[in-house]
Amino acid sequence: MIEAAMIWNEPNNKSHWDPELDPDWSRFAEMSILAADAIAAENPALTKVLGGISPIDPGFMQRMKDFGVLDHVDAVAVHGFPLDWNLWQVHEWPQKIAEIAAVTDLPIWVSEVGVSTFGAEEVQAWGLKRTAELLRGNTPRIQWYSLYDLPRSWEATTRHKEAEGSSYYRHFYMGLLREDGTPKPALEEFARHTPEMGLVQWFHFEDQRLDDAVAWMKRLGVTYLRTGLSWADSFRPGALDWFDRQMEALAPFDVTLTFCFTPEHRGEMPHHTSPPQVPEEFAEFCAAMTRRYAAAARPASARQAMRATAA
Repeated sequence: MIEAAMIWNEPNNKSHWDPELDPDWSRFAEMSILAADAIAAENPALTKVLGGISPIDPGFMQRMKDFGVLDHVDAVAVHGFPLDWNLWQVHEWPQKIAEIAAVTDLPIWVSEVGVSTFGAEEVQAWGLKRTAELLRGNTPRIQWYSLYDLPRSWEATTRHKEAEGSSYYRHFYMGLLREDGTPKPALEEFARHTPEMGLVQWFHFEDQRLDDAVAWMKRLGVTYLRTGLSWADSFRPGALDWFDRQMEALAPFDVTLTFCFTPEHRGEMPHHTSPPQVPEEFAEFCAAMTRRYAAAARPASARQAMRATAA
């Protein structure tokens, strides 16, 4: 079941949206409104969520409100990593949610929160427990990032580079499972908080971990998951076959689908963070994916008419 569609990921973070090409975020706002309306046209009942912001910035949320974006979505989302990258303490989580609540009456999802094991695996276990204590009852969604460590042979999708030291390398140690698939101490702690706490797991194109991830999530009692479908990947040969396989495997869970990543040849600049040349094309991608994986249920009368016509 697809429970929600999320429009982009961390739009106020230059790892995911280029502020030099869109310094006031007006182009992002236009694209988001087009995407939200396209999703709603395909399935009015599907929850539309503004991509989780990182850092948690009420000023950015106010800007989205002023542009009218919040009139076209059903929820907003925030991402926080106070034990790794943010300049605030983990105990400030309720305050951070309150800052966004002061700007909007929409539900506020914590659609990505996590702790790396870069320094010590015990830190992640403590951080997960404390995060759950602080967020339960304060948000309708808590989605832990992530199930797997990022393989060291891959590149992290971030502005941080290796020269920045641990800021970069922490991205590779966010999983509850190590790269070799063995559990970290926090895995047992995580299982104590399901199904109230969900997961975030990005699956790369033709990701070999997909079936193993499904088995682990069932074992852990996970009921809801956030993942993504990449607009850029949609231009790869065999993209729809991979998307179909991914979504079929994830059918047992309530899935929030994040639509993001500009194809290089369709951006103002050849990079996934670029605003698209034609924002309607991103909206068309969102509509097509909604139609394919989260189509609105037909009324019984319409289904009966179709059966009669077929007969």
